[in-house]
Amino acid sequence: MYSESDYLKLSGLQHFSFCRRQWALIHIEDQWADNLHTVEGDILHKRAHDETIRENRKDLIIVRGIRLSSAKLGVSGQCDILEFHHAATGIPLEGHEGLWLPFPVEYKRGTSKQIDADRLQLCGQAMCLEEMLCCDIPEGALFYGETHRREKVFFDKELRCKVEKNLIEMHELYRKGHTPKVKRTKACNACSLKDICLPKLMKKYSASEYLSIAIKEDI
Repeated sequence: MYSESDYLKLSGLQHFSFCRRQWALIHIEDQWADNLHTVEGDILHKRAHDETIRENRKDLIIVRGIRLSSAKLGVSGQCDILEFHHAATGIPLEGHEGLWLPFPVEYKRGTSKQIDADRLQLCGQAMCLEEMLCCDIPEGALFYGETHRREKVFFDKELRCKVEKNLIEMHELYRKGHTPKVKRTKACNACSLKDICLPKLMKKYSASEYLSIAIKEDI
């Protein structure tokens, strides 16, 4: 179990899965820079986090901006939208009959990705909720702003193990204050931190190696 002073940001799971160096620059070195992608993402999340909006339907309750934490994982954060579905299994809610199954929904600005970065963040939210509410949460969803479509995510054993493994590594790097070096890829060009990250990263390459990397990116 972690003490609250050692909690990491839950959103860091997405950063870490995308790029360990990006995560360290943001969460260890407190570096940040906006680009169009991050600004659009902030706008989308501000709408999703409006705690004054609550929806009650016959078999569905929707709340926003719920604070999350887990002493076991050592993280804290916020859930964009938390739906409660009227179901045969779940938890009781004051003022409502029957049982209600939590269903976390995370908003993302772009489109669905092959890598698990977004799915890991959502699974981490579910694992926090399970600890807080003492119930099992089998699935949730990612909503992508560019396509306006949901992607259902099943929180299977493999995904949960990845969350735990990544967080162990994140806590270790944070404890050491270490920012890892990584190989430059085409994905670096879309990163809002490239002007901060790349000058430092390129110092480890010789001039010929740097030119070789640049040529490969243009092919």
